[in-house]
Amino acid sequence: MQNERLNPESIDQYIAAFPETVQDALVKIRRIIKEIAPTAIEKIAYGIPTFWMNGNLVHFAGYQSHVGFYPTPSGIQAFREELSKYETSKGTVRFPIDKPIPFSLIKKIVKYRVAESKRNSGKSKRQ
Repeated sequence: MQNERLNPESIDQYIAAFPETVQDALVKIRRIIKEIAPTAIEKIAYGIPTFWMNGNLVHFAGYQSHVGFYPTPSGIQAFREELSKYETSKGTVRFPIDKPIPFSLIKKIVKYRVAESKRNSGKSKRQ
């Protein structure tokens, strides 16, 4: 199981390598992203689940004590107030697995990143 976590071939395989409580959170995050960004490409990048839409949209990952969510630095910055009760860094937020995961906030961040991706895509086409 550890090797699957280190080198998963698919997001399904990645999620399956975790305990059920972590799997549940990862499945819900994946579902949210797919609902908001149905045309985004799912892949494993940097060893973790990634959604790609005109570039990197978001990543997410499971850990023993938290779920990592990676909406790029702009996604963290745009929601810094709402994310202030969580551990964050430049492009990362860590949601403790023993506390309720803020799925509604994740939805808002993904919507923001989709809109940002579309804006950025339009800019590159005009240049």
